[in-house]
Amino acid sequence: MGDGVTPTAASAPGKCILFGEHAVVYGQPAVAVAIEQRLTVAMTPAPSWSVDGSPLNSKKHPHIVMLKDALMDEDRPMAIHISGDIPNASGLGSSAALSAAVGAAMHHLSTQQQPLDKDRLSSLAHLAEAHAQGGRASPMDASTSVEGGVVILSNQREERGDWLYTRRLETPEGERTWEVHSLPAATEEVHLVLGNTGVHAPTSRQVAMVAKALAAQPHRMQEIEAIGTVARRGIDALIRGDYEAVGHAMSENHLLLRNLGVSSPELENLIQAAAPTSLGVKLTGAGGGGCMVALTRDPKTTGEAIELAGGRVLISRLGNPGVHLDSSG
Repeated sequence: MGDGVTPTAASAPGKCILFGEHAVVYGQPAVAVAIEQRLTVAMTPAPSWSVDGSPLNSKKHPHIVMLKDALMDEDRPMAIHISGDIPNASGLGSSAALSAAVGAAMHHLSTQQQPLDKDRLSSLAHLAEAHAQGGRASPMDASTSVEGGVVILSNQREERGDWLYTRRLETPEGERTWEVHSLPAATEEVHLVLGNTGVHAPTSRQVAMVAKALAAQPHRMQEIEAIGTVARRGIDALIRGDYEAVGHAMSENHLLLRNLGVSSPELENLIQAAAPTSLGVKLTGAGGGGCMVALTRDPKTTGEAIELAGGRVLISRLGNPGVHLDSSG
């Protein structure tokens, strides 16, 4: 970048699920929050398309290729540089943050200074996620990364929260529909402390395991419905600003997820370490590894306890800004 050209840059946050993972697949509500950790994309005119010095590749960079085809002129190649502090493959939405940031930078380049169209941007980011995941993806990560704050996903328009838009996706199993809502971010001094086990467990494998268990024992759908009930209770508590009740719902949600079989010894170890100094604690995401999350008023003590138990710690406020342009040429 020594040619004096100022790169077009955009950044977007990762996400953490507070309630409803796995149950959201079966139409129950789920809640995600934008975390402080962000991913930044800088784009500079170049002779050919590249990502961090390597040629742009549809197998390696499916999200970026799809967004480029949707948003950019073929005759405007860019060198893309990615940086940030969202760990990869940890259930914290790094790929959706990449899609949102790339989409915002490309939108800015192609429309020349027009305000970001967040509805279109989150729709494209969702399609990019689905394209990269074999046609299956909920809009949870993409909407949270674009909108920021706190996002509710449901199969119906909820009375709680502000309804944003409907998302539809043609999946291999047929069309799926979601209603996306937003909630205001927390005003009180509460924090999320994320503990990463370092164990990688693919989401698709965990989702398939739950589907198999439910097919073998249909009565266990009651557990999925119970997660939905707890999620609605948690949403009400978030709206009231009652963080003791939010924490209680998180811990209750975890017990139900553990009964479903999606926790792991590594997750339980970190959860046990964080519990004494937290309002609530649970796995976040697909489970089997990845991350746990604690809601706490004492992030330093909670984080130290997780580190002592072997986890890698990230700390975030509850709800953060969504995608935005950082600079432009």
